[in-house]
Amino acid sequence: MKASIYILSLAGAVLLLFLFSISAYTVGETEQIIITQFGEPVGGAVNNRLEKNEAGLHFKAPFIQQVHRFEKRILEWDGPSDSMSTREKLTVVVNAFARWRISDPLRYYQSLRDERSALSRITDIVGSATRGVVAKHDLVEVVRSDKTRKVEVEKLSVQGIAVVTQLPAIQYGRSVLEKEVLAAAAESAKAWGIEILEVQFKRINYNPAVSDKIYDRMTSERMQIAERFRSEGEGEAAKIIGRKEKDLREIESSAYRKVQEIQGEADAKATEIYAQAYNTSTSAAQLYQFVKTLETYKTTLGRDSTLILTTDSDFFKYLKSMNPEGKAESAATPAVKPAQAKATPAPAVVPAPVPVPTPPPVPAPAPVAQ
Repeated sequence: MKASIYILSLAGAVLLLFLFSISAYTVGETEQIIITQFGEPVGGAVNNRLEKNEAGLHFKAPFIQQVHRFEKRILEWDGPSDSMSTREKLTVVVNAFARWRISDPLRYYQSLRDERSALSRITDIVGSATRGVVAKHDLVEVVRSDKTRKVEVEKLSVQGIAVVTQLPAIQYGRSVLEKEVLAAAAESAKAWGIEILEVQFKRINYNPAVSDKIYDRMTSERMQIAERFRSEGEGEAAKIIGRKEKDLREIESSAYRKVQEIQGEADAKATEIYAQAYNTSTSAAQLYQFVKTLETYKTTLGRDSTLILTTDSDFFKYLKSMNPEGKAESAATPAVKPAQAKATPAPAVVPAPVPVPTPPPVPAPAPVAQ
C-alpha cells in the first residue's frame, strides 16, 4: 500500500514537472513574444514596450498555445544599388542603407511573419521613397550636404574663351533629402508593424553609360586650369626675359658710350699730335697735304674710273704738276674734259693747323662712273 502511494506520488510529480516545462517559457532582454492559439494570436505582445522590461519567466497554456519570438533590437537593411533620375534628367545609381526595428510584433506577425519578408518589403518601401525624393531635386542636392559652404568662383580664360568654374549653391542638401526619404518610408512601413529609424545614402555614382562623358568633361576642366597656369607662367617668363633684354641693352649702351668716349679722346689726342708735327714748318704741311691727297687717289680712283675736273681743282693739282713742261696736260687731255677753257690753277695753300680727326686737306669731287 505504501509502495503504491509512493509510486503514484512520484508519477504525479513527474507529470507536474512535465506540465510546468511545457507551460513555462522565458523572455530574453532582446526578445518580444507573440502567443498564438491554434494559429491565432492571443493576448498582447510580451516585452514589446520600451519603457517596461518584461523579460523573465512566463507561462502559457500547454499543448494549445505556441510562442513566437521576434527581435527587439535595432536591425540593419543594406539595399541594392538602384538606378534613378534626378530633376535635370541625369541618371545616377544610388545605394542606400537603413536602420529599423519591429514596433508592432502582432501586426508584423500577421503581415510578414519573418525577417526575410520584412527586408524585401523595406527594399520596396525605401527604394520607392528614394526615387521619389531624388526625382524632385538636382544632383548637387543629393551629393552635397553642407549648404553653408562658401561658394568659390574661378574665372579662366583659355585660348580666348572665357570659362567660369563655379560651385553652385544648394538649397537643401543631402541631409534634408535623407530626412524626406525617411519620413516617406516610415509612414508606409507602419502598415507592416515596422519602424524605420534612419535612412542614409551610402554611395552615389553616375550611370556607367555616361561615366566616360563625365570623366572627359572633368578632364577638360582640369586641362583648362592647367592651361591657365601655363599661360601665367609663360607671361612671367616673358616679363623676366624682357627685363633681362632691357638690362643687357642698357649695359651694352653704356659700354659702347664709354668706348666711343675713349676712342674720341684718343682721336683728338692723335689729331693734336699730328697737327703739332705737321705744323712745325711749311714743308711739313705740304708733305701732309701731298700724302693725304695720294691716299684719296687710292681710295677714289679705280681702273675703270672717269673723272671730269676743272684745271684749277685741288684734286687735279698733283696730276698736273707731274710734268712742269705741260706734257702731262697734253697726255691727259683725251681723258679729262676741262669745264673752263682758260683758267689759272690756284696756288698751293698751306692749311692752318685745325685739331680735327684726320680730315683730308684737299676735298675730292665724286667720281662719275661710266
